[in-house]
Amino acid sequence: MKIVVIGATGHVGGYLVPRLVRAGHEVVAVTRGASEPYHSDPAWNRVERVFLDREAGDAAGTFAGAVAGLGADVVVDMVCFTPESASQLVEALRGRVELLVHCGTIWVHGPSAEVPITEDVARTPFGEYGTGKAAIEELLLREARRPGGLRSVILHPGHITGPGWPMINPQGNLDLSVWEALATGGEVLLPNSGLETVHHVHADDVAQAFERAIARQAEAAGNSFHVVSERAITLRGFATAIARHYCQEPNLRFVPFDELRTLIPADSAEASFQHASRSHSVSIERARRVLGYAPRFTTLEAVLDGLAWLRAEGRVDLPA
Repeated sequence: MKIVVIGATGHVGGYLVPRLVRAGHEVVAVTRGASEPYHSDPAWNRVERVFLDREAGDAAGTFAGAVAGLGADVVVDMVCFTPESASQLVEALRGRVELLVHCGTIWVHGPSAEVPITEDVARTPFGEYGTGKAAIEELLLREARRPGGLRSVILHPGHITGPGWPMINPQGNLDLSVWEALATGGEVLLPNSGLETVHHVHADDVAQAFERAIARQAEAAGNSFHVVSERAITLRGFATAIARHYCQEPNLRFVPFDELRTLIPADSAEASFQHASRSHSVSIERARRVLGYAPRFTTLEAVLDGLAWLRAEGRVDLPA
């Protein structure tokens, strides 16, 4: 098939595009500029590159038509964040492509109630990102289920990790010094009792799910799927595992969240609140059953792969 990937050089696209090429597909990578993929691979030499500015194109009403004009069988959309942008793409692709595969997020769910969270549980999203993605999913599934509508699949990754970008740490934010403190026996503050959960996934496992959704589109169309590691992890368990990986006993101090806000930088505190207040732990049973999804990395393995990259890039000072 001819597959167009929008946002192709990002964290997931860097793994997905080579997978699609090796599977024999013709791949067109759509990006805003000539950025290099997060994950290099010789397969990129066989990929057509097309440069389109989505924000400007959406404002002018030209982006969706330009994508439709590429003549794809399947379009993979990694970077759609508003229902308005999704609606433009649907209108342009309807009747012209076989399938649209959209990258959502587990943040379509609000705070956890019963766990693991399934795709069909009642949702209480909050925040612009989560509510926007939930609205996009509703739009796409409604379209997919009506006669003559554009078929679509929505995949909801957890906290994407692996080489290429900092990942959510056991404090629930992106502060790189937290990793260094855990690796050297330094004190790390955790909110409340540290029993809130985060649910990571390696970028290549997300790419695996996208590839499988395309290969099994007849079964997958009209559905959404969680894409995470086998199990979520508590902040306390996460911190302990990282410290012991570096042969340290964790030096943790638990403080009420309101106090934590006063003790760490404001941006880190806000990120910690956003993650801890959701405390996601989601099910992959539907993705396993319908797509054959089988994550290769546990949460800890995915994070350690990302830490190895951060160390090699000189972003963190960690023991070998």
